[in-house]
Amino acid sequence: MNQPWLNNLPEGVPANINSNQYSSLVEMFEKSVNKYADQPAFVSMGATVTYRKLEERSRAFAAYLQNELGLKKGDRVALMMPNTLQYPIALFGVLRAGMTVVNVNPLYTPRELKHQLNDSGAKTIVVVSNFAKTLETVVNETPIKSVIITGLGDLLSPPKRTIVNFVVKYVKKLVPKYHLPQALPFRQVLSKGRRQQYVKPEISSDDIAFLQYTGGTTGLSKGGMLSHSNVVSNVLQASGAYSPILKDGKELVVTALPLYHIFALTVNCLLFIEKGCNNLLITNPRDIPAFVSELSKYPFTVLTGVNTLFNALINDEAFKRLDFSKLGLSIGGGMAVQRAVAEKWQNITKSRLLEGYGLTEASPLVTCCPYDLDGYNGSIGYPAPGTDIQIRDAEGQVLPQGESGEIFVKGPQVMQGYWQNEEATKDVIDENGWLATGDIGYMDEKGFFYIVDRKKDMILVSGFNVFPNEIEDVVALHPKVIEVAAVGVPNEASGEAVKIFVVANSDKLTEKDLIKHCRVHLTGYKIPKFVEFRKELPKTNVGKILRRELRDEANKQVS
Repeated sequence: MNQPWLNNLPEGVPANINSNQYSSLVEMFEKSVNKYADQPAFVSMGATVTYRKLEERSRAFAAYLQNELGLKKGDRVALMMPNTLQYPIALFGVLRAGMTVVNVNPLYTPRELKHQLNDSGAKTIVVVSNFAKTLETVVNETPIKSVIITGLGDLLSPPKRTIVNFVVKYVKKLVPKYHLPQALPFRQVLSKGRRQQYVKPEISSDDIAFLQYTGGTTGLSKGGMLSHSNVVSNVLQASGAYSPILKDGKELVVTALPLYHIFALTVNCLLFIEKGCNNLLITNPRDIPAFVSELSKYPFTVLTGVNTLFNALINDEAFKRLDFSKLGLSIGGGMAVQRAVAEKWQNITKSRLLEGYGLTEASPLVTCCPYDLDGYNGSIGYPAPGTDIQIRDAEGQVLPQGESGEIFVKGPQVMQGYWQNEEATKDVIDENGWLATGDIGYMDEKGFFYIVDRKKDMILVSGFNVFPNEIEDVVALHPKVIEVAAVGVPNEASGEAVKIFVVANSDKLTEKDLIKHCRVHLTGYKIPKFVEFRKELPKTNVGKILRRELRDEANKQVS
Protein backbone atom coordinates (compact mmCIF):
# COMPACT_ATOMS: atom_id res chain seq x y z
CA MET A 1 0.00 0.00 0.00
CA ASN A 2 1.32 3.46 -0.85
CA GLN A 3 1.92 5.89 2.01
CA PRO A 4 0.66 9.34 0.96
CA TRP A 5 0.58 10.56 4.56
CA LEU A 6 4.39 10.69 4.58
CA ASN A 7 4.21 13.72 2.29
CA ASN A 8 1.55 15.40 4.44
CA LEU A 9 3.00 15.12 7.96
CA PRO A 10 2.92 18.37 9.96
CA GLU A 11 6.18 20.16 10.63
CA GLY A 12 8.24 18.43 13.31
CA VAL A 13 6.42 15.08 13.21
CA PRO A 14 8.84 12.23 12.42
CA ALA A 15 8.00 9.36 10.10
CA ASN A 16 9.66 6.94 12.52
CA ILE A 17 10.86 6.65 16.11
CA ASN A 18 13.87 5.28 17.96
CA SER A 19 12.37 2.47 20.07
CA ASN A 20 15.74 2.03 21.80
CA GLN A 21 15.69 5.50 23.35
CA TYR A 22 14.73 3.84 26.66
CA SER A 23 15.49 0.25 27.62
CA SER A 24 12.33 0.09 29.72
CA LEU A 25 9.54 2.15 31.23
CA VAL A 26 11.60 2.19 34.43
CA GLU A 27 14.51 3.93 32.69
CA MET A 28 12.09 6.42 31.15
CA PHE A 29 10.57 7.06 34.59
CA GLU A 30 13.94 7.48 36.30
CA LYS A 31 15.13 10.05 33.79
CA SER A 32 11.96 12.10 34.21
CA VAL A 33 11.92 12.07 38.02
CA ASN A 34 15.54 13.21 38.07
CA LYS A 35 15.07 15.94 35.49
CA TYR A 36 11.78 17.32 36.82
CA ALA A 37 12.21 16.43 40.52
CA ASP A 38 10.51 19.45 42.09
CA GLN A 39 7.76 19.91 39.53
CA PRO A 40 4.22 18.57 40.08
CA ALA A 41 3.53 15.15 38.55
CA PHE A 42 -0.04 14.49 39.75
CA VAL A 43 -2.75 16.60 41.35
CA SER A 44 -5.91 15.18 42.93
CA MET A 45 -8.50 16.74 45.25
CA GLY A 46 -6.18 19.69 45.82
CA ALA A 47 -3.16 17.56 46.81
CA THR A 48 0.04 17.51 44.72
CA VAL A 49 2.67 14.81 44.29
CA THR A 50 5.93 16.09 42.81
CA TYR A 51 8.23 13.95 40.68
CA ARG A 52 10.56 13.67 43.68
CA LYS A 53 7.75 12.41 45.93
CA LEU A 54 6.56 10.06 43.19
CA GLU A 55 10.06 8.58 43.01
CA GLU A 56 10.35 8.20 46.80
CA ARG A 57 6.92 6.68 47.31
CA SER A 58 7.07 4.31 44.34
CA ARG A 59 10.52 3.16 45.51
CA ALA A 60 9.07 2.47 48.97
CA PHE A 61 6.19 0.54 47.41
CA ALA A 62 8.60 -1.51 45.28
CA ALA A 63 10.76 -2.26 48.33
CA TYR A 64 7.72 -3.49 50.27
CA LEU A 65 6.70 -5.82 47.44
CA GLN A 66 10.24 -7.23 47.28
CA ASN A 67 10.97 -7.54 50.99
CA GLU A 68 7.77 -7.78 53.01
CA LEU A 69 5.68 -9.71 50.46
CA GLY A 70 8.58 -11.63 48.92
CA LEU A 71 7.38 -11.11 45.36
CA LYS A 72 9.79 -11.83 42.53
CA LYS A 73 10.47 -10.31 39.15
CA GLY A 74 7.68 -11.23 36.74
CA ASP A 75 5.02 -11.73 39.42
CA ARG A 76 1.68 -10.13 38.64
CA VAL A 77 0.21 -7.39 40.83
CA ALA A 78 -3.39 -6.27 40.26
CA LEU A 79 -4.43 -2.62 40.64
CA MET A 80 -8.15 -2.05 41.24
CA MET A 81 -8.44 1.71 41.61
CA PRO A 82 -10.05 4.77 40.05
CA ASN A 83 -7.96 7.92 39.42
CA THR A 84 -6.30 8.60 42.77
CA LEU A 85 -2.76 9.57 43.77
CA GLN A 86 -2.26 6.00 44.99
CA TYR A 87 -2.57 4.63 41.46
CA PRO A 88 0.63 6.09 39.89
CA ILE A 89 2.60 5.35 43.06
CA ALA A 90 1.55 1.69 42.96
CA LEU A 91 1.92 1.55 39.17
CA PHE A 92 5.51 2.72 39.09
CA GLY A 93 6.31 0.74 42.24
CA VAL A 94 5.24 -2.49 40.56
CA LEU A 95 7.17 -1.68 37.38
CA ARG A 96 10.30 -0.66 39.31
CA ALA A 97 10.18 -4.01 41.15
CA GLY A 98 10.31 -5.75 37.76
CA MET A 99 6.78 -7.06 38.14
CA THR A 100 3.77 -6.97 35.84
CA VAL A 101 0.80 -4.64 36.32
CA VAL A 102 -2.65 -6.17 35.91
CA ASN A 103 -5.12 -3.31 35.56
CA VAL A 104 -8.58 -4.13 36.91
CA ASN A 105 -11.76 -2.16 36.34
CA PRO A 106 -13.02 -1.28 39.86
CA LEU A 107 -16.61 -1.63 38.66
CA TYR A 108 -16.22 -5.31 37.83
CA THR A 109 -18.72 -7.73 39.27
CA PRO A 110 -17.39 -10.62 41.38
CA ARG A 111 -17.66 -12.96 38.38
CA GLU A 112 -15.59 -10.67 36.16
CA LEU A 113 -13.00 -10.00 38.85
CA LYS A 114 -12.58 -13.67 39.65
CA HIS A 115 -11.93 -14.51 35.99
CA GLN A 116 -9.25 -11.84 35.61
CA LEU A 117 -7.44 -12.65 38.85
CA ASN A 118 -7.42 -16.37 38.10
CA ASP A 119 -6.40 -15.94 34.48
CA SER A 120 -3.54 -13.55 35.30
CA GLY A 121 -2.37 -15.48 38.35
CA ALA A 122 -1.98 -12.22 40.29
CA LYS A 123 -0.55 -12.77 43.79
CA THR A 124 -1.22 -9.31 45.19
CA ILE A 125 -3.96 -6.74 44.65
CA VAL A 126 -4.20 -3.06 45.58
CA VAL A 127 -7.84 -2.03 45.98
CA VAL A 128 -9.68 1.12 47.01
CA SER A 129 -11.99 0.39 49.97
CA ASN A 130 -15.09 1.34 47.94
CA PHE A 131 -14.64 -1.90 45.98
CA ALA A 132 -13.31 -4.17 48.73
CA LYS A 133 -16.67 -5.93 49.13
CA THR A 134 -16.45 -7.21 45.56
CA LEU A 135 -12.98 -8.55 46.23
CA GLU A 136 -14.06 -10.17 49.50
CA THR A 137 -16.65 -12.34 47.73
CA VAL A 138 -14.07 -14.00 45.44
CA VAL A 139 -10.62 -13.54 46.96
CA ASN A 140 -10.51 -17.05 48.45
CA GLU A 141 -11.17 -18.53 45.01
CA THR A 142 -8.17 -16.78 43.43
CA PRO A 143 -4.35 -16.95 43.72
CA ILE A 144 -4.31 -13.66 45.67
CA LYS A 145 -2.09 -13.96 48.75
CA SER A 146 -1.86 -10.29 49.80
CA VAL A 147 -4.40 -7.47 49.74
CA ILE A 148 -3.33 -3.84 50.07
CA ILE A 149 -6.25 -1.51 50.78
CA THR A 150 -6.59 2.25 50.62
CA GLY A 151 -9.24 4.91 51.16
CA LEU A 152 -9.88 7.52 48.47
CA GLY A 153 -8.44 10.30 50.62
CA ASP A 154 -5.46 8.45 52.09
CA LEU A 155 -2.76 10.60 50.47
CA LEU A 156 -4.37 13.96 51.15
CA SER A 157 -3.24 16.27 53.96
CA PRO A 158 -4.18 14.98 57.49
CA PRO A 159 -7.34 17.06 58.06
CA LYS A 160 -8.63 16.67 54.51
CA ARG A 161 -7.79 12.96 54.51
CA THR A 162 -10.02 12.37 57.52
CA ILE A 163 -12.86 14.45 56.13
CA VAL A 164 -12.83 12.85 52.65
CA ASN A 165 -12.68 9.30 53.97
CA PHE A 166 -15.44 10.03 56.51
CA VAL A 167 -17.74 11.61 53.91
CA VAL A 168 -17.14 8.83 51.37
CA LYS A 169 -17.84 6.10 53.92
CA TYR A 170 -20.51 7.50 56.24
CA VAL A 171 -22.20 10.38 54.42
CA LYS A 172 -22.25 9.19 50.82
CA LYS A 173 -22.18 5.54 51.95
CA LEU A 174 -19.92 4.53 49.07
CA VAL A 175 -17.99 1.91 51.05
CA PRO A 176 -20.06 -1.25 51.55
CA LYS A 177 -19.09 -3.26 54.63
CA TYR A 178 -16.37 -5.78 53.88
CA HIS A 179 -14.30 -8.33 55.79
CA LEU A 180 -10.67 -8.60 54.68
CA PRO A 181 -8.90 -9.10 58.02
CA GLN A 182 -5.44 -9.61 56.51
CA ALA A 183 -5.59 -6.50 54.33
CA LEU A 184 -2.59 -4.17 54.58
CA PRO A 185 -3.23 -0.40 54.75
CA PHE A 186 -1.59 1.44 51.83
CA ARG A 187 -0.13 4.16 54.06
CA GLN A 188 1.42 1.52 56.32
CA VAL A 189 2.91 -0.22 53.28
CA LEU A 190 4.63 3.02 52.22
CA SER A 191 5.83 3.68 55.76
CA LYS A 192 7.43 0.24 56.08
CA GLY A 193 8.78 0.33 52.54
CA ARG A 194 10.70 3.53 53.22
CA ARG A 195 12.81 1.63 55.78
CA GLN A 196 13.52 -1.29 53.45
CA GLN A 197 16.09 -1.66 50.71
CA TYR A 198 14.93 -1.46 47.13
CA VAL A 199 16.95 -3.63 44.76
CA LYS A 200 16.63 -2.57 41.16
CA PRO A 201 16.15 -5.68 39.00
CA GLU A 202 17.48 -6.20 35.50
CA ILE A 203 14.59 -5.31 33.23
CA SER A 204 14.76 -6.11 29.52
CA SER A 205 12.74 -4.47 26.80
CA ASP A 206 10.90 -7.77 26.21
CA ASP A 207 9.77 -8.19 29.82
CA ILE A 208 6.00 -7.88 30.26
CA ALA A 209 5.03 -4.54 31.79
CA PHE A 210 1.25 -4.94 31.60
CA LEU A 211 -1.33 -7.66 31.29
CA GLN A 212 -4.03 -5.43 29.85
CA TYR A 213 -7.33 -7.28 29.65
CA THR A 214 -9.57 -7.04 26.64
CA GLY A 215 -12.04 -9.20 24.78
CA GLY A 216 -9.72 -9.16 21.78
CA THR A 217 -12.00 -9.50 18.77
CA THR A 218 -14.52 -11.89 20.37
CA GLY A 219 -15.19 -13.94 23.43
CA LEU A 220 -13.92 -14.00 27.02
CA SER A 221 -11.58 -11.38 28.42
CA LYS A 222 -7.95 -12.06 27.50
CA GLY A 223 -4.74 -10.53 28.81
CA GLY A 224 -2.80 -8.65 26.17
CA MET A 225 0.93 -8.99 26.95
CA LEU A 226 2.37 -5.50 26.55
CA SER A 227 6.14 -5.48 26.97
CA HIS A 228 8.22 -2.55 28.16
CA SER A 229 9.32 -2.10 24.55
CA ASN A 230 5.72 -2.12 23.28
CA VAL A 231 4.62 0.62 25.65
CA VAL A 232 7.80 2.71 25.46
CA SER A 233 7.44 2.65 21.68
CA ASN A 234 3.83 3.81 21.87
CA VAL A 235 4.74 6.62 24.26
CA LEU A 236 7.42 7.76 21.81
CA GLN A 237 4.97 7.45 18.91
CA ALA A 238 2.46 9.66 20.72
CA SER A 239 5.25 12.06 21.60
CA GLY A 240 6.36 12.17 17.99
CA ALA A 241 2.86 12.99 16.82
CA TYR A 242 2.23 15.79 19.31
CA SER A 243 5.64 17.01 20.56
CA PRO A 244 5.74 19.99 18.17
CA ILE A 245 2.88 21.60 20.13
CA LEU A 246 3.70 20.27 23.61
CA LYS A 247 6.18 22.00 25.92
CA ASP A 248 8.25 19.70 28.12
CA GLY A 249 7.65 20.39 31.80
CA LYS A 250 4.91 22.93 31.10
CA GLU A 251 1.67 21.12 30.23
CA LEU A 252 -1.24 20.33 32.55
CA VAL A 253 -3.25 17.43 31.18
CA VAL A 254 -6.76 16.70 32.44
CA THR A 255 -7.09 12.97 33.12
CA ALA A 256 -10.78 12.17 33.44
CA LEU A 257 -10.58 8.78 31.72
CA PRO A 258 -9.59 6.03 34.17
CA LEU A 259 -5.88 5.23 34.22
CA TYR A 260 -6.68 1.51 34.22
CA HIS A 261 -7.95 2.06 30.64
CA ILE A 262 -5.13 1.71 28.11
CA PHE A 263 -5.86 5.04 26.38
CA ALA A 264 -5.42 7.14 29.53
CA LEU A 265 -2.59 4.94 30.79
CA THR A 266 -0.39 5.52 27.73
CA VAL A 267 -1.52 8.90 26.41
CA ASN A 268 -2.10 10.66 29.74
CA CYS A 269 -0.02 9.02 32.45
CA LEU A 270 3.04 7.68 30.64
CA LEU A 271 3.36 10.23 27.81
CA PHE A 272 3.15 13.19 30.17
CA ILE A 273 5.52 11.57 32.68
CA GLU A 274 8.05 11.27 29.85
CA LYS A 275 7.51 14.94 29.03
CA GLY A 276 7.75 16.06 32.67
CA CYS A 277 4.24 17.47 32.81
CA ASN A 278 1.42 17.51 35.34
CA ASN A 279 -1.66 15.23 35.45
CA LEU A 280 -4.88 16.54 36.97
CA LEU A 281 -6.65 13.36 38.12
CA ILE A 282 -10.45 13.36 38.07
CA THR A 283 -11.79 10.55 40.27
CA ASN A 284 -15.44 10.74 39.18
CA PRO A 285 -15.92 12.40 35.76
CA ARG A 286 -19.59 11.39 35.75
CA ASP A 287 -20.22 14.13 38.31
CA ILE A 288 -20.07 16.88 35.70
CA PRO A 289 -20.70 19.83 38.08
CA ALA A 290 -17.85 18.70 40.37
CA PHE A 291 -15.65 17.98 37.35
CA VAL A 292 -16.23 21.45 35.90
CA SER A 293 -15.65 23.02 39.31
CA GLU A 294 -12.27 21.27 39.48
CA LEU A 295 -11.38 22.44 35.96
CA SER A 296 -12.08 26.05 36.98
CA LYS A 297 -9.19 25.91 39.47
CA TYR A 298 -6.44 25.03 36.99
CA PRO A 299 -4.97 26.51 33.76
CA PHE A 300 -5.30 23.20 31.88
CA THR A 301 -3.57 22.89 28.51
CA VAL A 302 -4.50 19.37 27.33
CA LEU A 303 -7.74 17.44 27.72
CA THR A 304 -8.43 13.88 26.59
CA GLY A 305 -11.66 11.93 26.68
CA VAL A 306 -14.26 9.92 24.84
CA ASN A 307 -17.08 11.37 22.76
CA THR A 308 -19.66 10.97 25.53
CA LEU A 309 -17.52 12.96 27.97
CA PHE A 310 -16.97 15.80 25.50
CA ASN A 311 -20.70 15.78 24.75
CA ALA A 312 -21.59 16.05 28.44
CA LEU A 313 -19.18 18.96 28.92
CA ILE A 314 -20.37 21.03 25.97
CA ASN A 315 -23.94 20.72 27.24
CA ASP A 316 -23.01 22.08 30.66
CA GLU A 317 -23.50 25.84 31.05
CA ALA A 318 -20.77 26.22 33.69
CA PHE A 319 -18.26 24.52 31.40
CA LYS A 320 -18.94 27.05 28.66
CA ARG A 321 -17.88 29.84 31.01
CA LEU A 322 -14.44 28.37 31.76
CA ASP A 323 -11.18 29.98 30.62
CA PHE A 324 -9.91 27.98 27.63
CA SER A 325 -7.09 30.36 26.72
CA LYS A 326 -4.40 27.81 27.70
CA LEU A 327 -6.08 24.79 26.06
CA GLY A 328 -3.93 23.80 23.10
CA LEU A 329 -4.77 20.13 22.52
CA SER A 330 -7.95 18.08 22.87
CA ILE A 331 -7.80 14.38 21.98
CA GLY A 332 -10.74 12.01 21.55
CA GLY A 333 -10.32 8.24 21.57
CA GLY A 334 -11.91 5.02 22.79
CA MET A 335 -14.92 5.48 20.50
CA ALA A 336 -15.80 7.53 17.41
CA VAL A 337 -15.94 11.29 17.84
CA GLN A 338 -19.17 12.62 16.38
CA ARG A 339 -19.03 15.57 14.01
CA ALA A 340 -21.62 17.60 15.97
CA VAL A 341 -19.63 17.16 19.19
CA ALA A 342 -16.29 18.05 17.57
CA GLU A 343 -17.69 21.19 15.96
CA LYS A 344 -19.42 22.37 19.15
CA TRP A 345 -16.25 21.66 21.13
CA GLN A 346 -14.17 23.76 18.77
CA ASN A 347 -16.73 26.56 18.82
CA ILE A 348 -16.79 26.68 22.65
CA THR A 349 -13.13 26.04 23.49
CA LYS A 350 -11.42 27.32 20.32
CA SER A 351 -9.43 24.07 20.47
CA ARG A 352 -9.64 21.41 17.77
CA LEU A 353 -10.87 18.01 18.94
CA LEU A 354 -8.49 15.54 17.30
CA GLU A 355 -9.53 11.91 17.00
CA GLY A 356 -7.17 9.02 17.54
CA TYR A 357 -7.64 5.30 16.96
CA GLY A 358 -6.17 2.37 18.74
CA LEU A 359 -6.78 -0.91 20.51
CA THR A 360 -5.42 -2.58 23.61
CA GLU A 361 -3.41 -5.01 21.52
CA ALA A 362 -1.44 -2.06 20.08
CA SER A 363 -0.65 -0.36 23.40
CA PRO A 364 -3.05 1.33 22.11
CA LEU A 365 -2.22 4.14 19.64
CA VAL A 366 -2.40 3.23 15.93
CA THR A 367 -3.43 6.47 14.22
CA CYS A 368 -3.89 10.09 15.24
CA CYS A 369 -5.18 13.20 13.51
CA PRO A 370 -2.38 15.70 12.77
CA TYR A 371 -2.21 18.65 15.15
CA ASP A 372 -2.53 21.13 12.27
CA LEU A 373 -5.77 19.62 10.96
CA ASP A 374 -8.20 22.40 10.07
CA GLY A 375 -11.29 21.19 11.88
CA TYR A 376 -13.08 17.85 12.00
CA ASN A 377 -12.83 15.71 8.85
CA GLY A 378 -14.35 12.44 10.11
CA SER A 379 -11.09 10.51 9.85
CA ILE A 380 -8.99 8.73 12.45
CA GLY A 381 -5.93 10.48 11.03
CA TYR A 382 -2.54 9.20 9.89
CA PRO A 383 -0.60 6.19 11.21
CA ALA A 384 1.44 6.96 14.33
CA PRO A 385 5.19 7.33 13.60
CA GLY A 386 6.74 3.93 12.84
CA THR A 387 3.38 2.26 12.22
CA ASP A 388 2.43 0.40 9.05
CA ILE A 389 -1.19 -0.17 8.07
CA GLN A 390 -2.73 -2.41 5.44
CA ILE A 391 -6.34 -2.72 4.31
CA ARG A 392 -7.06 -6.34 3.40
CA ASP A 393 -9.98 -8.19 1.87
CA ALA A 394 -11.49 -11.40 3.25
CA GLU A 395 -8.85 -13.45 1.43
CA GLY A 396 -5.99 -11.47 2.96
CA GLN A 397 -5.11 -9.53 -0.17
CA VAL A 398 -4.01 -5.91 0.26
CA LEU A 399 -6.58 -3.52 -1.17
CA PRO A 400 -5.84 -0.29 -3.06
CA GLN A 401 -6.53 3.21 -1.76
CA GLY A 402 -10.24 3.97 -1.41
CA GLU A 403 -11.43 0.36 -0.99
CA SER A 404 -12.77 -0.87 2.36
CA GLY A 405 -11.45 -3.92 4.15
CA GLU A 406 -10.10 -5.06 7.50
CA ILE A 407 -7.41 -2.87 9.04
CA PHE A 408 -4.13 -4.65 9.80
CA VAL A 409 -1.40 -3.01 11.86
CA LYS A 410 2.31 -3.61 12.22
CA GLY A 411 4.68 -1.72 14.46
CA PRO A 412 6.78 -1.86 17.65
CA GLN A 413 3.65 -1.22 19.75
CA VAL A 414 1.88 -4.47 18.77
CA MET A 415 1.57 -6.80 21.77
CA GLN A 416 3.56 -10.00 22.25
CA GLY A 417 0.30 -11.93 22.28
CA TYR A 418 -2.46 -13.03 24.65
CA TRP A 419 -1.38 -14.35 28.04
CA GLN A 420 -1.28 -18.15 28.00
CA ASN A 421 -3.47 -18.29 24.90
CA GLU A 422 -1.51 -19.19 21.79
CA GLU A 423 -4.61 -20.08 19.80
CA ALA A 424 -6.21 -16.68 20.34
CA THR A 425 -2.89 -15.01 19.54
CA LYS A 426 -2.62 -16.80 16.21
CA ASP A 427 -6.15 -15.65 15.39
CA VAL A 428 -5.11 -11.98 15.48
CA ILE A 429 -1.35 -11.86 14.73
CA ASP A 430 -0.09 -13.47 11.54
CA GLU A 431 3.33 -15.03 10.95
CA ASN A 432 4.73 -11.70 9.76
CA GLY A 433 3.64 -9.78 12.85
CA TRP A 434 0.57 -8.07 11.38
CA LEU A 435 -2.25 -7.51 13.88
CA ALA A 436 -5.83 -7.99 12.67
CA THR A 437 -7.86 -5.25 14.32
CA GLY A 438 -11.32 -6.56 13.48
CA ASP A 439 -12.25 -3.09 12.22
CA ILE A 440 -13.24 -2.24 8.66
CA GLY A 441 -11.82 0.93 7.14
CA TYR A 442 -10.21 2.58 4.13
CA MET A 443 -7.58 5.16 3.21
CA ASP A 444 -8.24 8.24 1.08
CA GLU A 445 -5.90 9.88 -1.44
CA LYS A 446 -4.28 12.09 1.24
CA GLY A 447 -3.48 9.18 3.51
CA PHE A 448 -6.25 9.74 6.04
CA PHE A 449 -7.82 6.55 7.41
CA TYR A 450 -11.51 6.11 8.15
CA ILE A 451 -13.45 3.51 10.18
CA VAL A 452 -16.64 2.36 8.47
CA ASP A 453 -17.68 -0.72 10.45
CA ARG A 454 -16.54 -3.42 12.83
CA LYS A 455 -15.83 -6.85 11.53
CA LYS A 456 -17.17 -8.62 14.56
CA ASP A 457 -20.28 -8.02 16.58
CA MET A 458 -18.55 -6.04 19.30
CA ILE A 459 -20.64 -3.32 20.95
CA LEU A 460 -18.93 -0.08 22.00
CA VAL A 461 -20.55 1.55 25.04
CA SER A 462 -18.94 4.85 26.10
CA GLY A 463 -15.60 3.68 24.73
CA PHE A 464 -15.66 0.27 26.44
CA ASN A 465 -15.82 -3.02 24.56
CA VAL A 466 -18.90 -5.14 25.23
CA PHE A 467 -19.02 -8.59 23.71
CA PRO A 468 -22.34 -10.28 22.85
CA ASN A 469 -21.12 -13.74 23.90
CA GLU A 470 -20.63 -12.60 27.47
CA ILE A 471 -24.02 -10.87 27.66
CA GLU A 472 -25.76 -13.90 26.15
CA ASP A 473 -24.02 -16.29 28.55
CA VAL A 474 -25.22 -14.28 31.53
CA VAL A 475 -28.82 -13.87 30.29
CA ALA A 476 -28.99 -17.55 29.43
CA LEU A 477 -28.32 -18.36 33.10
CA HIS A 478 -31.85 -17.21 33.89
CA PRO A 479 -34.07 -20.28 34.23
CA LYS A 480 -36.88 -18.79 32.14
CA VAL A 481 -34.66 -17.95 29.13
CA ILE A 482 -34.52 -20.35 26.20
CA GLU A 483 -32.53 -18.34 23.69
CA VAL A 484 -30.97 -14.90 23.62
CA ALA A 485 -29.07 -12.68 21.20
CA ALA A 486 -27.31 -9.41 22.11
CA VAL A 487 -26.64 -6.57 19.67
CA GLY A 488 -25.62 -2.93 19.79
CA VAL A 489 -28.05 -0.16 18.90
CA PRO A 490 -27.35 3.57 18.49
CA ASN A 491 -27.63 5.59 21.69
CA GLU A 492 -27.24 9.33 22.04
CA ALA A 493 -25.67 9.19 25.49
CA SER A 494 -23.23 6.31 25.12
CA GLY A 495 -22.69 5.90 21.37
CA GLU A 496 -24.17 2.42 21.50
CA ALA A 497 -26.32 0.52 24.00
CA VAL A 498 -26.93 -3.19 24.49
CA LYS A 499 -30.22 -4.66 23.31
CA ILE A 500 -31.18 -8.28 23.88
CA PHE A 501 -33.68 -10.39 22.02
CA VAL A 502 -35.09 -13.13 24.24
CA VAL A 503 -37.11 -16.27 23.72
CA ALA A 504 -38.63 -17.22 27.10
CA ASN A 505 -40.40 -20.29 28.43
CA SER A 506 -42.83 -18.21 30.50
CA ASP A 507 -45.06 -15.24 29.79
CA LYS A 508 -44.35 -14.01 33.31
CA LEU A 509 -40.70 -13.16 32.57
CA THR A 510 -40.37 -9.37 32.36
CA GLU A 511 -37.80 -6.86 31.21
CA LYS A 512 -37.26 -5.82 34.84
CA ASP A 513 -36.55 -9.43 35.82
CA LEU A 514 -33.81 -9.73 33.22
CA ILE A 515 -32.21 -6.36 34.01
CA LYS A 516 -32.13 -7.27 37.70
CA HIS A 517 -30.56 -10.62 36.82
CA CYS A 518 -27.89 -8.93 34.68
CA ARG A 519 -26.98 -6.44 37.42
CA VAL A 520 -25.78 -9.32 39.56
CA HIS A 521 -23.32 -10.56 36.94
CA LEU A 522 -22.34 -7.60 34.74
CA THR A 523 -20.64 -4.24 35.08
CA GLY A 524 -23.03 -1.31 34.61
CA TYR A 525 -22.11 -0.41 31.04
CA LYS A 526 -22.66 -4.02 29.92
CA ILE A 527 -26.20 -4.28 31.26
CA PRO A 528 -28.82 -4.36 28.47
CA LYS A 529 -30.72 -1.12 28.06
CA PHE A 530 -33.42 -2.65 25.85
CA VAL A 531 -35.17 -6.01 25.97
CA GLU A 532 -37.40 -7.43 23.28
CA PHE A 533 -39.21 -10.74 23.62
CA ARG A 534 -39.60 -12.95 20.55
CA LYS A 535 -41.22 -16.29 19.84
CA GLU A 536 -38.15 -17.29 17.86
CA LEU A 537 -34.84 -15.84 16.68
CA PRO A 538 -33.61 -15.81 13.06
CA LYS A 539 -31.00 -18.47 12.35
CA THR A 540 -28.78 -19.79 9.57
CA ASN A 541 -29.46 -23.20 8.10
CA VAL A 542 -27.00 -24.71 10.58
CA GLY A 543 -28.76 -23.11 13.55
CA LYS A 544 -26.52 -20.09 14.21
CA ILE A 545 -28.43 -17.02 15.40
CA LEU A 546 -28.25 -14.15 12.90
CA ARG A 547 -27.17 -11.24 15.07
CA ARG A 548 -26.69 -8.96 12.07
CA GLU A 549 -30.30 -9.39 11.02
CA LEU A 550 -31.49 -8.51 14.51
CA ARG A 551 -29.16 -5.52 14.68
CA ASP A 552 -30.42 -4.21 11.36
CA GLU A 553 -34.02 -4.52 12.59
CA ALA A 554 -33.19 -2.76 15.84
CA ASN A 555 -31.38 0.06 14.06
CA LYS A 556 -34.38 0.68 11.81
CA GLN A 557 -36.60 0.94 14.88
CA VAL A 558 -34.24 3.48 16.47
CA SER A 559 -33.99 5.59 13.32
